[in-house]
Amino acid sequence: MKTAFVFPGQGAQYIGMAMDFIQSDPHNLEVIDAFDKEHQTNLKQVMQEGPEESLKQTSYTQPAILFHSIAALRRFQAHSKIVPSYVAGHSLGEFSAVVASGILTTAEAMHLVHKRGEYMIKANAGIPFAMSAIIGLDAQKVVDICTEASSTGLVQAVNFNTPIQTVISGTAEGVAAAGELAKSKGAKRVLPLIVGGPFHTPLIAKASLWLHEEMKALSFRDGTIPVVSNYDALPCMDAAKEREKLAKQIISPVRWVESVEFMVAQGVQRFIEFGPQKVLCGMIKNINKEVELFSIDKIEDVDAVVSAIR
Repeated sequence: MKTAFVFPGQGAQYIGMAMDFIQSDPHNLEVIDAFDKEHQTNLKQVMQEGPEESLKQTSYTQPAILFHSIAALRRFQAHSKIVPSYVAGHSLGEFSAVVASGILTTAEAMHLVHKRGEYMIKANAGIPFAMSAIIGLDAQKVVDICTEASSTGLVQAVNFNTPIQTVISGTAEGVAAAGELAKSKGAKRVLPLIVGGPFHTPLIAKASLWLHEEMKALSFRDGTIPVVSNYDALPCMDAAKEREKLAKQIISPVRWVESVEFMVAQGVQRFIEFGPQKVLCGMIKNINKEVELFSIDKIEDVDAVVSAIR
């Protein structure tokens, strides 16, 4: 059975995340202590104790989720010989997928997503922004609504999460106008998201440039497992190409539905999610109800998933 490993993005974090992996494996403790020392942060403490407001800060959230995802992955790999046909992640999660493929190390990726988080906030330059999830309309209707509302202010469909859940992002005025239009056209819900910037839009174009420069200092390696990119929903193992895709991803839509559909079309029948909570399993279930879904958030999940697969 073909398997894909998938990794969540921002929003899946919680206080206490990854603590069981840190306490059970000295290597995990070394990785996070080294990160804190290099970046003069207190990431481990914030993950363990909060406060929640600190954990929600993008520059903390992103390395925390990536660390948790890779710690869960490594634990699973120590107990299972399953090699995935593909790896993929949602937005930030693509960096976890890149680690799983061998393109970057955990330390390199944690550094990059920490900087990515800083850049995504800094790049907005004070423009009032918003993001909202539109639930209950198909993706093309949401795209059309954004086009119609864009005369009010920039607004785009940016996260194609499921066939009936699409996230929009842009200026506060544009997102508000699109939200009202969506309600008038039959959306079941318009859910404002608490975010630090208008992610995946041209409003944070500087972040893409800054991250591209940051990545030049790292030695990207060709991968061993294809990474299905958010940017084009196509597989990539080439180091230089994946670096370009990661930079473009910041200002481009997350094509998650297409990514899952591509993997299923290639014969993937099982998805295993690594990282906090099980957000992606929920999304994938709404994209394809025939595939097998497993998630590994805590150490105890590893044995349960290994046993279930056997």
